[in-house]
Amino acid sequence: MTNKKLDIEFQKAVSRVNAHTAPFPADTLLKLYAYYKKATNDYGRPKSKKPIINAFKTNALFQAKNISEDEAKQMYIDLVNNYFLYRK
Repeated sequence: MTNKKLDIEFQKAVSRVNAHTAPFPADTLLKLYAYYKKATNDYGRPKSKKPIINAFKTNALFQAKNISEDEAKQMYIDLVNNYFLYRK
């Protein structure tokens, strides 16, 4: 997939997630968070008011530390597509 096509598909996946009103499972949310942060090169600290949430987000980022921005975009796209395909 070309970089331009990857960027377009990534933005579509982000829009799809943002438009979704039902809650996502916690493990899916953490993966989406980590992949999004890696894909957008945003390395700011988690900003939840609850320390436990920040710990989970930090752990998710740590687990995604060795993937590239393009890999993170593709993983985000795949996760979103699979979630909407298999959710009940």
